[in-house]
Amino acid sequence: MAITAPAEPHAAWRLARFLHHRLVSHRRNSALAAILADLVPPGATALDIGCGSGAVGYLLQRIKPTLSIRGLEVQPRPSCLIECGSFDGARIPLGDDSVDVCMFVDVLHHTENIVELLKEARRVARRYVLVKDHLCENRWDRALLSFMDRVGNPPRGVRMADNYKNRAEWDRIFASSGLRIARWNDRLLLFPPVFNPLFGRGLHYVGLFERC
Repeated sequence: MAITAPAEPHAAWRLARFLHHRLVSHRRNSALAAILADLVPPGATALDIGCGSGAVGYLLQRIKPTLSIRGLEVQPRPSCLIECGSFDGARIPLGDDSVDVCMFVDVLHHTENIVELLKEARRVARRYVLVKDHLCENRWDRALLSFMDRVGNPPRGVRMADNYKNRAEWDRIFASSGLRIARWNDRLLLFPPVFNPLFGRGLHYVGLFERC
């Protein structure tokens, strides 16, 4: 479910995406994979729901070779770096307790049915649900997050929901999904130092959740 913005013909958007790819994307994926690797148990099986290009899952598996990871996507990419199956964006096509960990990396804010997806992940995961997403506490946060999403996602013609939540809303969502926090980190350094004061600053979190 790597949900992206429509094609943008404007030169300014093309330049912003080029700079993002050259200066930010690889650093962000590598930093994020390292953070996630500390939370995934050795030898675990993981399902990366909405894996997109598979870059984060691929790097995560390189850091933790005992991890077995596969992905799911609404529109699987032929070039995906990990094994990837398709799903309808709502129902995960696996049985109960099929994998150790279900993970969503910058996926949930792209959908309107966050609780339903988390409940599905809770059903499928034996041990943990691992989430990387955004925190949006005000209009300035929303504007920055919307900009980052449109720059960071290549144009593939899928709508963007901009369904950003603040911390209190996330807490209610996880409780409604039957999940409780095991680990939480909202001080992530994902970008080159020059960008972190603007695009980091508590806009991102990683949470590890157990079934209630």
